[in-house]
Amino acid sequence: MRKKIYAFTGLLVVIIAAFWSYLAFNGQSTPRIKVSAQSSTESSIMANVVAELINHESKYQATIIPNLGSSNVSHQAQLRGDADISATRYTGTDITGALGMAAIKDPKEASKVVKREFAKRFDQTWFPTYGFSDTYAFMVTSDYAKENGLTTISDMAKIKDSAKVGIDSTWMNRKGDGYPDFTKTYGFSFDHISPMQIGLVYDAVASNKMQSVLGYSTDGRIKSYHLTILKDDKHFFPPYECSMVVNNKLLKKYPELKPLLHRLDGQISLEEMQSLNYKVDDQLLEPSVVAKQFLEKHHYFKEGDKK
Repeated sequence: MRKKIYAFTGLLVVIIAAFWSYLAFNGQSTPRIKVSAQSSTESSIMANVVAELINHESKYQATIIPNLGSSNVSHQAQLRGDADISATRYTGTDITGALGMAAIKDPKEASKVVKREFAKRFDQTWFPTYGFSDTYAFMVTSDYAKENGLTTISDMAKIKDSAKVGIDSTWMNRKGDGYPDFTKTYGFSFDHISPMQIGLVYDAVASNKMQSVLGYSTDGRIKSYHLTILKDDKHFFPPYECSMVVNNKLLKKYPELKPLLHRLDGQISLEEMQSLNYKVDDQLLEPSVVAKQFLEKHHYFKEGDKK
């Protein structure tokens, strides 16, 4: 009797699987859209924003591919078709990375280049920026800034011999916008410089193990630790405007997605992205919760509810 039950159960599983395969083959199942997120708080939040917007406002079902290690990994996932949408791509990163071009300092020109080249080389649409730029930024505690009269990066020449400076280890030898070119542009170098993982720099400066660090301008820990960002007065760092990148194959198959995704154009300021990151990193909310709260607050950016 038990064998008959097992046999019947096995047959039932096969029938159900065949049924769902039939529906998928005939286009009757809910279309699945794959949204990739890099392994950062910001990317996870924005992937959840994109997925929640699709799930709430369309007949499609978005799923997230999490924790992709870098922009290049996200890029390769899209090229293979493992992902349909990259939630966070940055102009400065992809100009020197995916496109293999020299750094472009003018934001408008950088945006123009990535849109043109991604369409031509990869058959992808580079969407308008969400509204914020996540660039490298030197930062210090508010007290240290006041004590040493620091408001710009040029002011750091005053503390170059004495301050311990922590930097992202990947920035140390980068061409175009890395440390070697930084010293040429600003005309000084640091006597005590320590390459370290980007996630550790904020704790290091907050605990006074470092007097200044190179971090990311949208990081929520800037607010948590009351850090002051020093102005890049010589405009050394290229623009890193954040946008989503979408495979044109997806937009052609589901054309109604395009105007839906365009609802996010220019909707998130630097301060708001810092606040969203803060809610995850400091208040320990889940990225999915923060994303949903953000979209609900703005009524999913429906027509007439744009900022």
